Amino acid sequence: MTRLPVQRTRFQGLISQLGGSVIGVLRRSWRAGSLASLALLIGFFAGQNLTSLLLFAAPGGRPIVVLGVLLLMEVLVRLRSRLVGAEPSLAWVIVDNLRIGATYSIVLEAFKLGT
Repeated sequence: MTRLPVQRTRFQGLISQLGGSVIGVLRRSWRAGSLASLALLIGFFAGQNLTSLLLFAAPGGRPIVVLGVLLLMEVLVRLRSRLVGAEPSLAWVIVDNLRIGATYSIVLEAFKLGT
């Protein structure tokens, strides 16, 4: 029984792209992987602690803190899209993971609070 050739669909392209990125993560050095993981965890920790600390210390309260965090995240995304080419350096991977961890912790806190 012969196997039919796989058509080049968008789903097939997505699967091959995901496979390539997983292989890229596995080929990365131990140092780069551990720094990226630490940045994700530190971003989560900082997002939880800084938001709870700043909510009480900021003069405008919750809206000012949320607006400031939103503007900071947007600036980081815009800078990365303008400055980074196809393959980001380790510094940009660390900045991205810090941003992702902080965003995740803020969203998780919002779900816990029900807001």
